[in-house]
Amino acid sequence: MVRLNSRAVWLSTFAFLAVLAIALPAAAQTGGVRGVVTDEKGQPVADARVTIELVGGSPRRFETKTDRKGEFFQIGLASGAYSVTAQKDKLAALPFNVSVRQGQRAVADLVLSAAGSSQTKEALANIAGLKKTFAEGVEANDAGRYAEAIAKFNQGIELDPTCAECFYNIGYGYSQMKDYDKAEAAFKKVTELNPNYAEAYSGLANVYNAQRKFDLAGQANAKAAELSSGPVAGAGGNPDALFNQGVILWNGGKVAEAKKQFEAVIQANPSHAEAHYQLGMALVNEGNLQGAATEFETYLKLAPDGRNAPQAKALVAQLKK
Repeated sequence: MVRLNSRAVWLSTFAFLAVLAIALPAAAQTGGVRGVVTDEKGQPVADARVTIELVGGSPRRFETKTDRKGEFFQIGLASGAYSVTAQKDKLAALPFNVSVRQGQRAVADLVLSAAGSSQTKEALANIAGLKKTFAEGVEANDAGRYAEAIAKFNQGIELDPTCAECFYNIGYGYSQMKDYDKAEAAFKKVTELNPNYAEAYSGLANVYNAQRKFDLAGQANAKAAELSSGPVAGAGGNPDALFNQGVILWNGGKVAEAKKQFEAVIQANPSHAEAHYQLGMALVNEGNLQGAATEFETYLKLAPDGRNAPQAKALVAQLKK
C-alpha cells in the first residue's frame, strides 16, 4: 500500500470533498436522437425513412434510415426542439417532438400506420399546437426560465396526455430548480409511459445523486446504461452512462470501483475530458501523484476552458512542486 505524505493526504481529502458536490455532466458537445420504428402490431420496420427537423430558428433537417431491428440513431444535433417523423411506402408515423441537449440522446419511438399519413384538419391543428407549445417550452428551459417551461409542457400534456417528452422536460426543469420531489415524480411518469426511455432513468439518477441517495442513484443509472446499450452506445458502452456510474460510486465512497468506471469511460472515449479529471482525482487518492498530474494535464488539453480547468491547473502546479 502506498504511504502518502502530508501534501498527498491534503490533496486526497480535497479531492473527495470536491467530487461530492458535482452533478452528472455530459461530455459531448452535440446531442442526438435515437428510437425504434414499429408497425401497429409492434413489429420493427427496417429501412423506414426517418426525418428529424429543427423547430424554430434556422431550418435544419436530417434524414436517416432504420436498421433491420427498426432502430435509428442520429448524432450531431445542436440543442433545441426537433420534430421527428418516419415513413415507409404508404405508411407514416405521427410527428414526435423531442428536446435535444448537449451530450444527451433524446428518445423518439415511432409507430407507422395508415392514420399517420392521413390526418383530419382538427388532428393537424392539434399536432401543430403541440409542436409550437413544445418548442416554446424547450426555448424557455434552455434560457433557464424553468417555471415558464414547465407551464408550457403542462399545456402540451393537455393536448397529448401521453407526451413522455413533455414529462421529461418537466422533470428537467424541476431538477434545475432543485425541486427534487416533483422532478422525481415527472421522471417516473416518463418511465411509465415509455419504459425504454433511458434518459429518464439518467434524470432519476441525477435527482437521487443530488439528494445523496447513492444506492437509488446507482440503480437508476444502471438501468439507463442497460437501455443505452443498443445503437446509442457503440463499441465499449455508453461513455456518459459509465461516467455517471463512476461519479455515483465515488460519491458513495467506493473509490476503487469508481476509478475502474472512469478508466472504462476513457477506453470507450479517450476525449472524455471529465473522465480524465475524475481519474486524476482517483489517482490522487491512491497516492499516484505523477499519474494524477498527467490526467489533469490531459483534461486541460481537452477542455482548456472547462468548468474544472481552474482546479486542474492548481492541482498540476501543486503536484509538480
